[in-house]
Amino acid sequence: MIEATGIHLTEADKKNITAADFGLSRIREEGVQILTLFNTNRMAAKILVLLPYQTEPEHWHPPVGEDPGKEEVIRGIWGDLTFYIPGEDNMLEGFIVDGKDSCYTMRHEVVIEPGDQLVLPPGTKHWFQAGKRGAVLYSFSTRVTDLMDQFTDPDVVRETVIG
Repeated sequence: MIEATGIHLTEADKKNITAADFGLSRIREEGVQILTLFNTNRMAAKILVLLPYQTEPEHWHPPVGEDPGKEEVIRGIWGDLTFYIPGEDNMLEGFIVDGKDSCYTMRHEVVIEPGDQLVLPPGTKHWFQAGKRGAVLYSFSTRVTDLMDQFTDPDVVRETVIG
């Protein structure tokens, strides 16, 4: 899907794409595919891929030590993408994953078209979902602290553990 947008990937890039299922073992419903382009002590860039109707669970980037938390800028590249953030409930495009009403509390919908940007200040609770075509997006942020992310769903495990 990334290459279909016209973005060139090296062989090393292809090998570095990871899939996060958040410990839910339902990656087609709740998950995301991630290519980290770079991650320094101060900033990071990723390409995120959502399969058709795939949802990344509701989460936020909390303070870590003296750091106020990850600030993130999302930029649409391709596909059908909707973000849910604090604000008035105006949900029309997306849907709540079956049986998880209490895990998806943000209902203010922002449709992201290719080229649109959304700034997420540190600590902003959010989740996002692809439509029928799936979606490809950039995530530009301050230092990545993803393993410290907090999730509304108590069943989410951010780091995959193989037992």
